[in-house]
Amino acid sequence: MPSEAIVHVIDDDDAVRQSFEFLLRTARLPVKTYESAKAFLEVISEVKSGCVVTDVRMPEISGIDLLRRIQELQIGLPVIVITGHGDVPLAVEAMKLGAADFIEKPFDDEMLLGAVRSALSSQETESKRSAQRAEISQKLTALSAREQQVLQGLVAGHPNKTIAFDLGISPRTVEIYRANVMTKMGAASLSELVRMALIAGMLDNES
Repeated sequence: MPSEAIVHVIDDDDAVRQSFEFLLRTARLPVKTYESAKAFLEVISEVKSGCVVTDVRMPEISGIDLLRRIQELQIGLPVIVITGHGDVPLAVEAMKLGAADFIEKPFDDEMLLGAVRSALSSQETESKRSAQRAEISQKLTALSAREQQVLQGLVAGHPNKTIAFDLGISPRTVEIYRANVMTKMGAASLSELVRMALIAGMLDNES
């Protein structure tokens, strides 16, 4: 990664910013923190390399709005979005807008550090992602038609009851299909499963 690469952390919560800064500095990663997306955008023209870690829910300018702005400015900064429980639809929107990754709270420190290091090595990441995409696509072909339907519902952020209603099956049956999908895809969590589906391009043709 470039020697001047800096991790830019954006969160309106002072305690969260301090926690991120301590974690990243302990891992010997250069870091700067910002109390708002607006504060970061004011200096973005001076940012040469690195990555952004931003909360998705912030006042004034949200993480989604920030992603749109970075895209409009055509600045090649990888963005990692931190989402809360139940924010899968927002995470999906973030990935559509070019986010490099999203991490769901509460998260493991090593998971965040791994995502940051991956983002800082973005050129390597793209080649790895191509390999990931091929591997995930192969796993997707092993899913039954019903399992793929359940997966599509999960990726869309629908709860089990909604998926069950849409497919005309019971919520318990959805739980069974969901467990089968997680096992076949090798996903340890719902957020990891959603990332896999997005990497494979499942949403490319959706609005």
